[in-house]
Amino acid sequence: MKKTKILIIDDHQLYREGIKKILEFESSLEVVGEGKDGDEAVELVKSLKPDVVIMDINMPHMNGVEATRELVQKYPKTKIIILSIHDDETYVSHALQTGASGYLLKEMDVESLIEAVKVVADGGSYLHPKVTHNLVKEYRKLACATTVSQPIHRTSYSRNADIRRPYHLLTRRECEVLQLLAEGKSNKKIGETLYISEKTVKNHVSNILQKMNCIDRTQAVVEAIKKGWVEVG
Repeated sequence: MKKTKILIIDDHQLYREGIKKILEFESSLEVVGEGKDGDEAVELVKSLKPDVVIMDINMPHMNGVEATRELVQKYPKTKIIILSIHDDETYVSHALQTGASGYLLKEMDVESLIEAVKVVADGGSYLHPKVTHNLVKEYRKLACATTVSQPIHRTSYSRNADIRRPYHLLTRRECEVLQLLAEGKSNKKIGETLYISEKTVKNHVSNILQKMNCIDRTQAVVEAIKKGWVEVG
């Protein structure tokens, strides 16, 4: 079995070592190198050719966003996951706009970290559930503002609007999973909420993405909000 090669970039050595130990418990993942800043990231990607780079956003010299921009241009096959303490949508949007495939918070659990690496390595994108929820709330605010400024085009973005579950497209269980995705819950939390296994949740998410023709869960949530299929508090 081919292993996913991972490079860890963070200016705190103890944190790098912690991430490395977590990832090495997964047999399909292999940490091939470590670095402390964006400059080292560029050099190490050139020599090691990792599949995924997990990189802190705040580092001396070249920060994570700057390094992401350069790496995406020079080595488009290498996927970048930004690791940060910031959940503000400004940081997230900036990172994604430069080409990052994932944005994780340092408070995330072990299972979510491993899941994120696998999803990104397979060509998808992954946002920490809290980040997804914040982006969704910001999106709803913008949509509500547009509705207020253009009242003739009223939509279901309003908090009091009727929610139209897409039963024509998804099963009832898939609609429940989609709603929980919109609330920013991880696969583990969705499983606990619905009393189903995490593997079953992953199957439901996969079916939702296929039926909605979306490449990842974030896109699915945004589309669901546009269509008035989920509630966003």
